[in-house]
Amino acid sequence: MRERPTEHRPAAAASRGAAPRSSRRLVGLDAARGLALVAIMCVHILPVSYAATGRPTVTWILFPGDSPALFALLAGTGLALTSGGRRPLRGREMTAARAGIAVRALLLLILGLVIGHLMPPEPPAYNILIYFAAYFLLALPFLGLGPRALFLGAGVALVAGPLLLHLAGDALPGFSSYNPTFVTLVTEPLAVLGQLLLTGTYPSLPYLAYLLAGLAIGRLNLRRRDVQVRLVVVGTVLAVTAKLVSRQLLYAGDVYTRLLFSDPDLTVAQLESLLTYGPEDTLPTTSPWWLVLTTPDVNTPFSVAWSLGVSLAVVGTCLLLARRHSAWLLPVTALGAMSLTLYTAHLVFLSFELFHTAPLLWLIASLVLSVLFALAWQRAFGRGPLERAMNAVVRPVRRAVAQGSSR
Repeated sequence: MRERPTEHRPAAAASRGAAPRSSRRLVGLDAARGLALVAIMCVHILPVSYAATGRPTVTWILFPGDSPALFALLAGTGLALTSGGRRPLRGREMTAARAGIAVRALLLLILGLVIGHLMPPEPPAYNILIYFAAYFLLALPFLGLGPRALFLGAGVALVAGPLLLHLAGDALPGFSSYNPTFVTLVTEPLAVLGQLLLTGTYPSLPYLAYLLAGLAIGRLNLRRRDVQVRLVVVGTVLAVTAKLVSRQLLYAGDVYTRLLFSDPDLTVAQLESLLTYGPEDTLPTTSPWWLVLTTPDVNTPFSVAWSLGVSLAVVGTCLLLARRHSAWLLPVTALGAMSLTLYTAHLVFLSFELFHTAPLLWLIASLVLSVLFALAWQRAFGRGPLERAMNAVVRPVRRAVAQGSSR
């Protein structure tokens, strides 16, 4: 779920195929990852509504939908940094970087499918790791582009991805599990492919907007204060604009009525629930006006713009805070530095479904244990266990491709 931040890669290191390194980590990026991990743990463990009233909880109001988007954006930033940072690699060096990313994608797919076997039929959470495998593969053609082209591509994906989902989603084969396994990959290959690209919980084509935006900011000088401030300002303006325009269309116009009458079986209560919590399965396609919603996880242009804006603002804020207060951010930076390990452990814990009896207690215990483990492991060994294992597989591949291409 993360790549090691770097500014650029020396030629000598490139010729050896080694992963790029930075003289000073961008701890603000780790802090943003840590916050995303905390948010997604809260959403998975805590209730989304109060049993007595049916109203959304504070957790659902604050965190839904944005943490996966932030993870995807940071994945793009990590891919940019590991492929040259501000100066994209060229020639055999870029070929080696692409090979390493492709291997990383394969490893994430395998890990995600294994976790799919652990999850019960009615899963407590949907696994994003298999989608990250698709994100990494989709990113390969874009690695050589500069920030302007990447931001432009993110804008195109923001509109085109949700439109494709709206137009083609119903035509794709249905899938039998939200958490695919090796069995479903073999028995339902087209359904799983459609799930990864468009119909799943974190579909790759709409999420390409986050990935490309992350690649773009990874090509900037993220140590500069003005760049960090610009991320906060642009992200805030984008999020607020998306939310205001959406609500203006929905309530000041007649979109609410259009949606209500687009399906004769849709009641006011069902529409209100959908606007708050999202659809039970996929967003209806009975009217193009569904695309104006900013409800979590509906993957419309407005919801993607909102989550993208929030993600940019969070990254910029974390980078700014890390300039002077990195010590205060240590608990969340430790979580973010090994987000793959901790997210995987979190999913394994969820598969036992022990948290329903006392969700708040389980959440506090999970967060405390995660922070203590991350701090202790980081002090003793550096990279997290899964991060180290994945790097041990990827590094020789990069080295072999770089050396083979140079002959």
